[in-house]
Amino acid sequence: MKFAKSHEWIRVEGDAAPGAVATIGVSAYAVEALTDLVFMQLPAVGAPVTAGEPFGEIESVKAVSDLYAPCSGEVVEVHTELPDNLDLLGSDPYGKGWIIKIKLADPSQLDALMDQAAYDASVSDGSH
Repeated sequence: MKFAKSHEWIRVEGDAAPGAVATIGVSAYAVEALTDLVFMQLPAVGAPVTAGEPFGEIESVKAVSDLYAPCSGEVVEVHTELPDNLDLLGSDPYGKGWIIKIKLADPSQLDALMDQAAYDASVSDGSH
């Protein structure tokens, strides 16, 4: 699992090759910081996503936040039940709380992301 500075995570199924399927979600830290989630906007299957660009939104009672793609690709699956079950983000952010699955365009983009230890260090030092 790799993490973006914007708190999204990505996990590749099998080898990280072009066309591999990767699952994207948001970190437990982000869900905790947002609190009281009320709405989520997701992309359509087939939509392109670009690394570092928004692919959807998540709204809490205090703010609306963009969801950023950690890597570029094409949406192949959307967790359609999630907008009606936002509690899954808090109860299982790295499992049942996944958001979208993409077909990776460029697996080398994974190299720019943080591993779990680096991400944990970045959020614990207060810089995010």
